[in-house]
Amino acid sequence: MAKKAKAARKSAKKSATKSAAKSNGRAKPMDAIQLLKSDHRTVEGLFEEFESTNGPKSKQRIANQICMELIVHAQIEEEIFYPAIKQKVEEEIYTEAHVEHDGAKMLIAEILDGDPEDEFYDANVKVLSEMIKHHVKEEEQRDGMFAQAKQGEVDLVALGEQLAARKMDLTNLYKRTGLPRPMTRTMKRMPKVELGQPIA
Repeated sequence: MAKKAKAARKSAKKSATKSAAKSNGRAKPMDAIQLLKSDHRTVEGLFEEFESTNGPKSKQRIANQICMELIVHAQIEEEIFYPAIKQKVEEEIYTEAHVEHDGAKMLIAEILDGDPEDEFYDANVKVLSEMIKHHVKEEEQRDGMFAQAKQGEVDLVALGEQLAARKMDLTNLYKRTGLPRPMTRTMKRMPKVELGQPIA
């Protein structure tokens, strides 16, 4: 299963790289929705790989890659894609997408601070996987955000080029400097909660 997930992830990355690069004017760049869907497939492959991995070092490496992919993906959506399509999609879809991102960022922060030996590390990654599956379904379904964006008068090819350039810049930056703390956009302040012990 790990080999299958790795192959799917490599294929998605290879496809994204080929489409985003315009070599000799022959390669057609991905439009915004193709690029974002490619990101979704990459992260799905990483979650599958995590589930079939046992060693703590391997788990941490894959979890960190998941966090990197999701932080960059959320950032390019929030900075470029969502503002471009805001007037083209239902308000409820638009606002829920932002809140879903922020919910995922809470778990991403917990995973980045955690250790594979922690009791709830695997559970955090699993729940993050389920949250992302739900979010992806909402974006990709027949009447979801992507379908509505296609109906609007948005230049998805130009938008895809902007997303690809920003994604490359952010990925290179975070590989050099490390991942930043996830930034929530819908929460006025961090909720005040107390940490208690799990009930056995």
